[in-house]
Amino acid sequence: MTADLPSTVTAAQARRIFLSAQGLSRRRPARRARPTDFAAYLAFQGVLQLDTVNVLARAHYLPLFSRYGPYPMAELDAFLWGDPQGHSPHAFEHWGHEASVMPVDVLPLMHHRMQGPSFLNWKARTRTRLERERPGLVDQVRAVVEASGPLVGADVEHLSPRDGPKGPWWDTSHTKDALEYLFISGMVAASRRGHFARTYDACERAWGMQPADAGAAPGADGTQAIEGHPWGVPAPEARQALFDRALSACGIGTVKDLCDHFRLRYQAGPRTRDVAGGQAWAASAVERGLARWVEVEGWREPALLAVAPPDEAAPWRRVAHDPGRATGAALLSPFDPVCWFRPRLARMFGMDYRIEIYTPAPKRVYGYYCLPLLVGDQIPARFDLKADRKAGVLRVAASWREPATAPGARRLPDERIAAAAADELTLTARWLGLVDVDVAPVGDLAPAVASAFSAGA
Repeated sequence: MTADLPSTVTAAQARRIFLSAQGLSRRRPARRARPTDFAAYLAFQGVLQLDTVNVLARAHYLPLFSRYGPYPMAELDAFLWGDPQGHSPHAFEHWGHEASVMPVDVLPLMHHRMQGPSFLNWKARTRTRLERERPGLVDQVRAVVEASGPLVGADVEHLSPRDGPKGPWWDTSHTKDALEYLFISGMVAASRRGHFARTYDACERAWGMQPADAGAAPGADGTQAIEGHPWGVPAPEARQALFDRALSACGIGTVKDLCDHFRLRYQAGPRTRDVAGGQAWAASAVERGLARWVEVEGWREPALLAVAPPDEAAPWRRVAHDPGRATGAALLSPFDPVCWFRPRLARMFGMDYRIEIYTPAPKRVYGYYCLPLLVGDQIPARFDLKADRKAGVLRVAASWREPATAPGARRLPDERIAAAAADELTLTARWLGLVDVDVAPVGDLAPAVASAFSAGA
C-alpha cells in the first residue's frame, strides 16, 4: 500500500503502481467479463475513448478485452448504449478524452465544456458560418431532433441538401455541422446504434435531464452563465473533480500526466485565463488528503500519488498500490489510456509511440495500426494487426522488437516476448471469430513470433 512507499520510488515501482490502477498488473480473470466489469472499468477510469477505425476492432472494445479477455461485444454495446433508442442508464457520450463514453455521474462535470470556453472558437465559427450560409438551420435541426429523435444525420439532411457529393474521408455537410454544434454545446444528446452510427436525441429523453443551455444566458465573453442551471457544476469545481478522478485512474503521475486523462489544460490560455491550471488542482488534491508528492527515479518532475480510499461521495476512488510484481500480458489499443500520453509512455516504458493511421504509407515506420504488447511491467514489442474477416484470418503485418528497455528493467529475451505475443494473438483471433493467425516476415521480431506459433502448433 502507499503507506509503505517512501517519498522516493523507483521507476519500476511507478510502473507497477500505474499498471495496477489501470487494471493491467495481474493476469486476466478466468471467467468471462460481465456488465459489472464494464461498470467497474467505466467508473474507475471515468472515460472510454471512441474512434471509428475498425481495422482490428473498434477502439472502445479493446481496453476491456485487454483487461478482461474475450467477451461478446454486443454486451458492451448494450451496456454503453442501452435500448434501441440509445438511452443508457449507465453512460453518455461527449468530449472527455477526445470523443468518449463516460459514466453518468460525470455528466454534470461536462457542462462547462458544453457551454463554456472549451471549443469556443469552433462553436462561434460554426454558428456564424451556418447562420450566414443557412439562416435558421441550427434551430430547425434542433427542433426536428427534439420532436422526432433519435435520428441519424441522414434524417435531417432534407433541411439543407448537399451542394456536392460526399467526401471520401472526413465527410461534412451543413446539417452534419449543425448536429455536431448542437452535440458539442450540449443542446442535444448523442449516442450510437447499429454499425456505430451516431444518433442524436433530445436531452430529456436520452439523459433524463434538460439541455445544457437550459436557463442560461450568454456572458460577455461568449460563455454561458451556470447560475440556476438544474444540473451543471461550475467550471472550477468541475475541472478539479475531473483532475481528482484522473488521479485515482492513474494511481501515480506528473501533473501533466493527470491533466491529459480528461484533456484538462495544464496552464491557462488566452481564452481560459480563469482556469486555475494543473499545479493548483494538484495542490488542492494534496491539501484535501487525496494525494501526496513523491519523487520517481529518473523523472524530471515530481509525481502525485493517490492516497485516499473510496467513500460514499467518491466510490471510484482508489489508493495507489504496488503489487510488487506485474504478471499480466496484453495487447494494448492505440486508444488505451496507457497509450494516450506519449511523454508518459516514453518516460515509464521507454517507448516512442505514434499511431500511423494518418501517415502516408511510404513514411510509416512500424505500420498502419500497431498495438503495443505489455509483458509484465514492460512494453517490449509492437504488432501491426488487421482482422481479415472475409478470409477469417488475423494478419500480423509486422512484428517489431522495441529498441529501448523500460527504465530499471532487465531486457526480456525474444523467446519470452514471442511466446506472450503468440498467446495474445491467438486469444485476439478467437475473440474476433477468426480461425487463423498469419505472421508476415516483416519486422525484427517476426522470426521469433513465427517460431512460437510453430512450436505451439
